[in-house]
Amino acid sequence: MIKARKYVVKKHFEGVPKKSDFDIVEYELPSLKDGEILIKTEWVSVDPYLRAYYRNMPVPYDQFSYQVGIVEESKHPTYPVGIRVVTHNGWCDYSVVNVAKMTAPHTAGFSLEVLYKLPELKGLSPSLGIGAVGMPGITAYYGFLEICQPKAGETVVVTGAAGAVGSVVGQIAKIKGCKVIGFAGSDDKVKWLEEELGFDKAFNYKTVDVQSVLKTAAPKGVDCYFDNVGGEISSLIIAQMNKFGRVSLCGSVSSYNEDPKKTSTGLTLEPSIIFKELKIEGFLVTRWINHWQEAIAQLITWIKDGQLKPKEHVTVGFDKLCDAFVGMLAGENKGKAVVKI
Repeated sequence: MIKARKYVVKKHFEGVPKKSDFDIVEYELPSLKDGEILIKTEWVSVDPYLRAYYRNMPVPYDQFSYQVGIVEESKHPTYPVGIRVVTHNGWCDYSVVNVAKMTAPHTAGFSLEVLYKLPELKGLSPSLGIGAVGMPGITAYYGFLEICQPKAGETVVVTGAAGAVGSVVGQIAKIKGCKVIGFAGSDDKVKWLEEELGFDKAFNYKTVDVQSVLKTAAPKGVDCYFDNVGGEISSLIIAQMNKFGRVSLCGSVSSYNEDPKKTSTGLTLEPSIIFKELKIEGFLVTRWINHWQEAIAQLITWIKDGQLKPKEHVTVGFDKLCDAFVGMLAGENKGKAVVKI
């Protein structure tokens, strides 16, 4: 019998998540039945959506998230011992999966039932399977290309530009021949975006007048906006968009730790949307679940060709999962925040 550990959310988060909101539960895993596999977790992803979805789950619940693991025991022919898999099994060090119940989802919407073989990464770290060539990279790929429909020469603005999704969006925009402007939360991130990722311009939103610097950086206006943060900065950017501009709403991390009952104080968007005939669309990446492998293949090719430079912020240790989660929400990471178990 294998003893496993998992994080259980015992109390809905109020403000910034705390260690006291979780219990670490140790338990014995049952023996495998036909059709099941035993997975040893290697890498766990911490992402903003973990904070956003918490109220959809009655407490207590096992903390979900994407992870990469290796099959240690198998009673299913498709998933032999030794292969790596991606699941949504969350913050645990071992798990037992019924393959028939956990095959890759084929319908849109949020799902805890995810299982697919880690793609051949051609020598890249397996951790990228929950990063630039996993859910965050796929989110950037389809959320930007399908909704914004960028054209070469257009101006693209990305908020949360130094995060797991935003940093990939900006690089894809450059690959497609766009001018890219990013907003991030520190001078160090701004330097990284400009000097290493090739953003045409980046700004620390905490120290600049967003409206003023955007007018200077994009004197002809903004064509595409990929929004990871919401709030007042998004209102200011949308106000400077061109006619028929496209906005992809991916996240609202600026409000995730706030009381959902409080009313937003953002600027009024309707005049800009109406008179500039803007297209604004929210999305969940599972909309394209049947096409994930196409995005993964292209993302791997761009990385191997040197056109896409993934960066990871690695935390080590099962006991550090909560710290990594809180740090990611506070913007401590450049690129994808992952935890090595």
